[in-house]
Amino acid sequence: MMDKILVIGCAGQIGSELTLELRKIYGDANVVATDIKPAEKEITEGGPFEILDVLDTHRLFGTVSRNKITQIYHLAAILSGNAEKKPIASWHINMESLLNVLELSRELTLSKVFWPSSIAVFGPTTPRIKTPQFTVMEPNTVYGISKLAGERWLEYYFHKYGVDGRSLRYPGLISYKTEAGGGTTDYAVEIFYEAIRNKKYDCFLSENTYLPMQFMDDAIKATIGVMEAPAEKISVRSSYNVAGISFSPKELTNEIKKNIPDFKVDYFTDFRQAIADSWPKSIDDNVARQDWGLKNSYDIKRLTEIMLREVGKKFS
Repeated sequence: MMDKILVIGCAGQIGSELTLELRKIYGDANVVATDIKPAEKEITEGGPFEILDVLDTHRLFGTVSRNKITQIYHLAAILSGNAEKKPIASWHINMESLLNVLELSRELTLSKVFWPSSIAVFGPTTPRIKTPQFTVMEPNTVYGISKLAGERWLEYYFHKYGVDGRSLRYPGLISYKTEAGGGTTDYAVEIFYEAIRNKKYDCFLSENTYLPMQFMDDAIKATIGVMEAPAEKISVRSSYNVAGISFSPKELTNEIKKNIPDFKVDYFTDFRQAIADSWPKSIDDNVARQDWGLKNSYDIKRLTEIMLREVGKKFS
């Protein structure tokens, strides 16, 4: 029997692309896309779509039951930068939504659940170079605290109730299809839009701030890869490290200048600099590579070329 998939947060940066890829694999009718707000026409008209607040447990239960859902991709969250502005509300949304999904999965015995974690689970005491899968984790942001707590709940529900939850610790994600959504790594998306529009960008991180990044195509491939892996291959029931590529704003600027020579960047750091300084500079993702075959295809050169070309089409 074909799996029926529910995507929660289909209008977001990950969900907007993941939904379309899942529909290619499982069929349009078998992927129900939901969000608290309307999504792009490509999603709403390309298959089932519903407005859904994941905090509304009654409606969530009804959506899953009515559509005979077997898998959930729960992507809705308040990201790092925005979470610092409204810490209590963000904690509530990020944690209650996950617990709602895990409880529903337990009650209805769903086959699998995907929930994204983040490099934000690491903190200033974590080794920052080639951060290992298992290490010190003392996050000092609301987003990071909620993601670390979520990892523990995911592992707990697996061992206690057999809920097959799977997760990736995403680095910064770069996509030309959806604009930035309030994250600390979002300069790496914004910079391309400003390079095309104004040939000038005011960066909120310092020029030598190295952070792990991943092109969205690689992130989508990794997400589906971990979900499609046989259960016996999944040794990590909290969340897998995912490395991608690491670079600084200065390195990305220099790469863009190869295509737009008069592009200029000024640096005006804000509160997100302290967040970035508490995160890894690079990640060791060998466990994911060994367990289920994680691979990345994009380097900074290829990423830059694609972003400039595709963002440029939006303004041509």
